[in-house]
Amino acid sequence: MGSGPGSGRSHSSGAGNQRAGPGVGVDVKKIGFLSFGHWSPNPQSRTRSAADFLHQSIDLAIAAEELGADGAYFRVHHFARQAASPFPLLAAIGARTSKIEIGTGVIDMRYENPLYMAEDAGAADLISDGRLQLGISRGSPEQVIEGWRYFGFAPNEGETDADMARRHTEVFLEVLKGKGFAQPNPRPMFANPPGLLRVEPHSPGLRDRIWWGSSSNATGIWAAKLGMNLQSSTLKDDETGEPLHVQQRKQIEAYRDAWAEAGHTREPRVSVSRSIFALTTDLDRAYFGADGDSRDQIGMIDERTRAIFGRSYAAEPDVLVKQLAEDEAIQAADTLLLTVPNQLGVDYNAHLLEDILTHVAPELGWR
Repeated sequence: MGSGPGSGRSHSSGAGNQRAGPGVGVDVKKIGFLSFGHWSPNPQSRTRSAADFLHQSIDLAIAAEELGADGAYFRVHHFARQAASPFPLLAAIGARTSKIEIGTGVIDMRYENPLYMAEDAGAADLISDGRLQLGISRGSPEQVIEGWRYFGFAPNEGETDADMARRHTEVFLEVLKGKGFAQPNPRPMFANPPGLLRVEPHSPGLRDRIWWGSSSNATGIWAAKLGMNLQSSTLKDDETGEPLHVQQRKQIEAYRDAWAEAGHTREPRVSVSRSIFALTTDLDRAYFGADGDSRDQIGMIDERTRAIFGRSYAAEPDVLVKQLAEDEAIQAADTLLLTVPNQLGVDYNAHLLEDILTHVAPELGWR
């Protein structure tokens, strides 16, 4: 999904953007980065260990906040030399920053204990004073066969692993409401509040800041019905044969229609991810110049699903402005997540973000 090598405090859950009108899209956008958290002992990598990745991720989030970026997001993969356990990292970033949103894109719910996850998420959200934006999904192909079984999970009879992920998700969403459900011990070690007990710590408002990473129109509609925000990545089920950005725009429209039909009272948020590089230095051109000819690609996932993989954008800033203005999904979304080549180091990735925020976003009316 990535491209190139290694590819104040607020409790608000709203988008903070002004929409131009129904179906027209969003002008002002939140712009964040999405890191896959790769590390490698290769001498050419500036991120050679898990410790390097974790420390550098904190530093990059701090730098991104100072540059005026809106979000620091991390992909979650198990059994891989990549980001895996998100909550310690998100809590650390939350403690070192004050404005930037912190989140995931996405956590594989096949691997998660929903109650334990609610505790971890509640703690990270409270540490950050309500800045957690948690992306979850039914998962993608992993490094090992049925890796979730090693974590102690298995589908119920008649379920698929995707069904199990959605079941975990529905429990997680219910627990985040903060309602008591557990019968208290009549002889507790510590005094209980009256009534049934909930998991603690509970963070009010977090339920409205859960996002579903959707690869199809159907799961986007399902997410809308459950009141989750929508994350659409650089990969999607190829449902019509059209370019990725067109299929994503239609997915977003279907999601928003389903949201309105469900009668939710708040405005939903929608993000898309892209690999975008403004070529302003010779080093940029050496790393990403060849991506200027990138095109969408078609491939198979798990030998069952035909998927479309989005192109990378790499060009001089003025050219990028014209190209991105034609990306229908970006125009329809309120949040743009820029995939970063984290193995190139903090300083270089901060430079990439600064170029987009300074030379591209203002020209498109996103800032």
